[in-house]
Amino acid sequence: MNTTTKNGNKIMMNMLMQEDLARAQMSARLGEAQQLRRGRQQAAARRLSRKAEQAARQARLALARAN
Repeated sequence: MNTTTKNGNKIMMNMLMQEDLARAQMSARLGEAQQLRRGRQQAAARRLSRKAEQAARQARLALARAN
């Protein structure tokens, strides 16, 4: 194995490691984005639930006043 081949192998190995690192970073970012989306969806669901509970309270109050 000559020096040129050794250097070529080192360069190839370095490129492969960089690609693996880039893939790992992309995967981590996608995971973070999914967590953020889930958190936002849960917050929106809590808001809607509170609005529904408030509407139900108002409806019960209106019925009580009507009777």
